[in-house]
Amino acid sequence: MSVEQQVITDEQWRHARTVWGYHQMRHDLRRCDVAIGLGSHDLGVARAAVRLYRAGWFPLLVFTGATSPTTAARFPRGEAVHYREHAVELGMPDEAILLEPNATNTGQNISLSRQVLADSGVEPASVLLISKPYMERRAYATARKVWPEVEVVCASEPLELDDYVSSIGDPKLVVDMLVGDLQRVIEYPKLGYAIEQPVPGEVHDAYQALLRAGFDSRLLPS
Repeated sequence: MSVEQQVITDEQWRHARTVWGYHQMRHDLRRCDVAIGLGSHDLGVARAAVRLYRAGWFPLLVFTGATSPTTAARFPRGEAVHYREHAVELGMPDEAILLEPNATNTGQNISLSRQVLADSGVEPASVLLISKPYMERRAYATARKVWPEVEVVCASEPLELDDYVSSIGDPKLVVDMLVGDLQRVIEYPKLGYAIEQPVPGEVHDAYQALLRAGFDSRLLPS
């Protein structure tokens, strides 16, 4: 039986929840000068942005993202474009949204959004980074490297792992993505893409166990 067909065991889910918890920064929300919604396959980022805007946590938002092999079919006009359309459909005013349609990785998401803001005359001291729940830590580590001058607060949809898996509909893919993002948290500082993040022993052990079990489709190219 292939790993794509196998049932994920209780132990593997326990490891996945350990990694899921590590990825979330659990920052206390505070009002920020701007927000950046990081493009991906997940429209939950746009939903979270609308919720946070309505709550008054920021006055201006940049949606950022081109397409990737995993989003080209879902968002053919680009992640940022589809995010903005979805946010406007949910009631967010279009004039509160800036668009950055060219970024193809997280570092570019942040650096190109910074340029879009500068071109609009906005130089923030604080940024609310809105991402998928399991991307908070990597987004934070990347922002601290790429844009160290600003204070960074991370946020995402307030979902537990089970709820997130249900929203995506592919348990194996979600666990693969948790593993892939943790690999990037570990490896990207060595490449100069992010600041280093401590990885507790239990998180590293869970990561290794999931790798051994074959949850590896989202790893960096070797």
